[in-house]
Amino acid sequence: MRIYLLLIFYFISYVSLAQTTVLKGKIIDSNDSFSLPGASLRLQEGNRHTVSDANGNFEFLNLPDGTYTLNVDYMGYNHFEQKITTSDKGIEVRLVPASSAIDEVQVIGDIAKGQARALNQQKSNNNISNIISSDQVGRFPDQNIGDALKRIPGITMQNDQGEARNIIVRGLSPELNSVTLNGDRIPSAEGDNRNVQMDLIPSDMISSIEVNKTLTPDMDADAIGGSVNLITRAAPNKQRISATLSGGYAPIREKAIYNASLIYGNRFMDNKMGLVLSGTIQTNDFGSNNIEAEWDEDEGDVFLKELQIRKYDVTRVRRSVSAAWDYDIDAKNRLALNAMYNWRDDRENRFATTFSDIEYDAEADTYIGEIEHETKGGVDNSRNKGRRLERQSVMNFSLQGEHILLPTLDMDWAASYSRASEWRPNERYISYVQEGAMLNTDFSDPYLPFASDQANDLSSFELNELTENENNTHEDEFGAKLNFRVPLSVIDGQKGRIRFGVRLRMKTKERDNNFFEYSPLSGFDNMAELPIQTWNAKGWDQGERYAAGSFVDKNFLGGLNLADRSQFERESNPKEFLSQNYRAKEQIYAGYVRWDQNITESTALILGARLEHTRIDYTGNNVVDEEELAGEINNKNDYTQILPGITLKHNFSKNLVLRAAVTTSLARPNYYALAPYVNSNLGDKELFAGNPNLEATYSTNYDLMLERYFQNVGIISGGAFYKRLKNFIYMYNDRSFTADRFDQVFPTLENPIDGGDTWDFAQYRNGEKVDVYGFEVAIQRQLDFLPGPFLQGFAVYANYTYTKSKAEGIAGEDGVLREGLGLPQTAPHMVNGSLSWENSKFSARVSANYTAAYLDEIGDDAFTDAFYDKQFFLDANASYKIRKSLRIFAEANNLTNQPLRYYQGEVERMRQLEYYKPRYTLGLKFDL
Repeated sequence: MRIYLLLIFYFISYVSLAQTTVLKGKIIDSNDSFSLPGASLRLQEGNRHTVSDANGNFEFLNLPDGTYTLNVDYMGYNHFEQKITTSDKGIEVRLVPASSAIDEVQVIGDIAKGQARALNQQKSNNNISNIISSDQVGRFPDQNIGDALKRIPGITMQNDQGEARNIIVRGLSPELNSVTLNGDRIPSAEGDNRNVQMDLIPSDMISSIEVNKTLTPDMDADAIGGSVNLITRAAPNKQRISATLSGGYAPIREKAIYNASLIYGNRFMDNKMGLVLSGTIQTNDFGSNNIEAEWDEDEGDVFLKELQIRKYDVTRVRRSVSAAWDYDIDAKNRLALNAMYNWRDDRENRFATTFSDIEYDAEADTYIGEIEHETKGGVDNSRNKGRRLERQSVMNFSLQGEHILLPTLDMDWAASYSRASEWRPNERYISYVQEGAMLNTDFSDPYLPFASDQANDLSSFELNELTENENNTHEDEFGAKLNFRVPLSVIDGQKGRIRFGVRLRMKTKERDNNFFEYSPLSGFDNMAELPIQTWNAKGWDQGERYAAGSFVDKNFLGGLNLADRSQFERESNPKEFLSQNYRAKEQIYAGYVRWDQNITESTALILGARLEHTRIDYTGNNVVDEEELAGEINNKNDYTQILPGITLKHNFSKNLVLRAAVTTSLARPNYYALAPYVNSNLGDKELFAGNPNLEATYSTNYDLMLERYFQNVGIISGGAFYKRLKNFIYMYNDRSFTADRFDQVFPTLENPIDGGDTWDFAQYRNGEKVDVYGFEVAIQRQLDFLPGPFLQGFAVYANYTYTKSKAEGIAGEDGVLREGLGLPQTAPHMVNGSLSWENSKFSARVSANYTAAYLDEIGDDAFTDAFYDKQFFLDANASYKIRKSLRIFAEANNLTNQPLRYYQGEVERMRQLEYYKPRYTLGLKFDL
């Protein structure tokens, strides 16, 4: 802290005698008054230049009094030039969209305006980034942020119930990336990891999305793959009222879709205060058809161990409200307040038939196995509505200030609070089983293995379990930051500045689950006695033979009064939750120094370093034989990371930009991986444990990117990257864990292993290193070089990313090192493409997204490795402008009916195959 105070004192003293001032202003569109971020501004006298921020604001510090010629350039807009003086207050620059075919400049349409805002920001950034604006998001048929992100080069998404949820950047898994909201880290709603659920936030609540693929020292360092910053709407420059209303159809369950959103914004008090309010609701009644398999082998013979047929019925309600307020106290001081609350209710019924312990009975000349019919639901009340309710929410509140303390010193600060939670109340299961049942089977095609019940006699099924549980997870984060910026150039006539600041993040996370089993005091003897509903497989893409069969009626399950002790006995089942519960505290203290120096008019350099100190305090449970709490285990730890970096940007010409960077970053282990729990299973001789001594993954990153921009709003880019990760984290399995090893790993705990026994032991460990490298190319271009106005209305958007990785230090079964493995969740090929057409009234787009198969989880050996299979999505959307403020639109998603497919070891061995079918939407958008 002393060094920062000394720097402040030095610069205040240094500039106190200078006769300088500050020039501030804003860049907006002359037609619709939208702010224009990323504009390049230059004062001819003195060769001073700057860039407008995300809200279109700009400032020149340390400017001698006088008159200057201001030049402003913005892709897709006419050049601006005007004489100004330092006495001018609150300069407003109105740029005019290009309106005549001069050189590359063409008429700029609605789609191009959104692209212009995004590409100008991307062009002006010093680091390697990709930006998409809300206009671009709106031109794709994407309901949530995750689906919008998969259009960006180098990004692929893992899906849940047909929607993009977990983000993978440049082949690096979700826990190696970060997601922020207006620069504040978003906590995770899930219980065991740091992943941000990207399907939680509706896409129409975001103004722009910024993906930073290289970091600068003023950014949080925990983003090895990349940092995704979601920027909410700022107050407009004039009144804005916008409303969207749409409805749709989901063929998977032949149910309706409803969407609505509303935005209001304006400025008040002679434009000193701005306010914008927005809200949205999306309701989708859909589901999925799913089969899952587990394979085993014995002396080279591969056989099916288990098969499940699952039918999901889901109602998903996604809601979001946000508010942004800003107030200009005076020309040198500004305050801003942002708030957002998102919550998603998933109400789900699942009907699962499981065929397990499958083996061939030679005497009966047939396969036999255990059959289970399970109904999943919830209590029948106004909240659960007879279904399992999963309510995930994330909220963020932030207060920010910007202050010019001196003509050569400005300061900004921010304080924020974020909370994410997942609540699953009164979740119920009822299942019936039959052992030694005769099966109809067809295992000839491992892509689609099949089993069914020969007898289908419900009276032969006995009650297996009747349960109810409640799961609670919440994560809270308080953050604060303070930044200073002052001019400092060591090269005459060139711009230079130094930034320095401090950052605090205080995090807590807790998972508190419970689980109860209920024994009926009468009835429930066999499945035939209860209300039944039977499902066929009509319309299933896997084939109509995959009929799920008969189940206990979901309404009967939801209506049971399990609290009535005259009907049910209740007993806690600690096996289901005791080892999973934990508490975590983390404190992160950071400081940085960043020096920006223009070496020449065309070359800029960023040098700096960030220091992050992390303290952790975790508490887990010591569980004996899965159900006996032997006590709590507490672990405290701390570590410090120094993260230097250098970034170079060189403009070969006005529109040809080279960027190069050598940076460092880190990824902290997942919460549950750090939790100091120990869970033993005496019967099966298994031991599971957290690892509070895991080290954070540290990465050194090398990046190169060349970008060619077009004045008529377009870009061609290509680049390469290489990352060296140390201490990456993987699941370690030891099938010969002995009592001596237990005493070494857990010296303070009672040893459950008998002297001569060997157990199966599983724990997350640090591997040695991973090399990740690849390249990406992208093009975004209006085809204005084609003859005739019709062909010139076409535009292309396409990108391709190749990623390769090699991991060392991964131990498989019996501790044997495995060779030839890559980093899990590293997709080797990712392709996005779209073709659009637009005129003054009509626009249409067809979009494609392809991801090649990749390793998802490392097993004990190659046979048990799990892979995420290739995916190809095709979407389409169109809109027609009825009048200036009213537009009708139509959207179609997943026209290829792309399933979610995993396979085990080899591509033909299906592990999961789940279909969702397409989705169609029709709506109206009003924008005043």
